[in-house]
Amino acid sequence: MTWIKTVPMSEADEKLRRALEAQRELYPAEYAEPVHPTPDGGSSGIVASHSLIPDALYHAFATFGVLMSPELPLTRAQHEMITTVVSSINRCHY
Repeated sequence: MTWIKTVPMSEADEKLRRALEAQRELYPAEYAEPVHPTPDGGSSGIVASHSLIPDALYHAFATFGVLMSPELPLTRAQHEMITTVVSSINRCHY
């Protein structure tokens, strides 16, 4: 749960809904469902923290979707290894 104001899915306007759907469409199938959805079925806290600015939400998380594309030469295991190392170096618990 984020400590900043977020827009719950039940209150999302059309622009926010489109941003969420469009960025999710870019994710590989195994990443399509939120790992830690909110009680109302919305996105995890890190995605929800961008809900006040739908354009920023789309661009930030669409970038992730494109970087995880199955057409790229890295495997999912390699992606996970890179993210784990970067998160560890940055002392990030995500």
